[in-house]
Amino acid sequence: MARSKSSSIRRYQHRKTLIATKGFRLLRNSVVKRAKEALLKAGPYAYVHRKNKKRINRRLWNLKINAAARLNDTKYSTLIAALKAKQIELDRKVLSQIAEKDAAAFTAIVAAAK
Repeated sequence: MARSKSSSIRRYQHRKTLIATKGFRLLRNSVVKRAKEALLKAGPYAYVHRKNKKRINRRLWNLKINAAARLNDTKYSTLIAALKAKQIELDRKVLSQIAEKDAAAFTAIVAAAK
């Protein structure tokens, strides 16, 4: 039986690894062994940070809503409670965008909630 060589497959796998590590620093983007190690470490961090990004964005939305609410003589917690009581269903992302872009509309929402 003839010997099977895997050079083309190996070259493809190496190229795939090096493409995935584009932008990494030092040997981690050019040496296959170091690149593979870097990818093994980067994967779990990427997973965790995708989850953390959602948490960070929600905190940012809350800050923006609170700042706009303070300008309208109310607090974040009382505004959210009033919105729930009046059954005004605007999520925090939309509220923060309104607060940032259109102050008059946010003032109208605060007035409707009171």
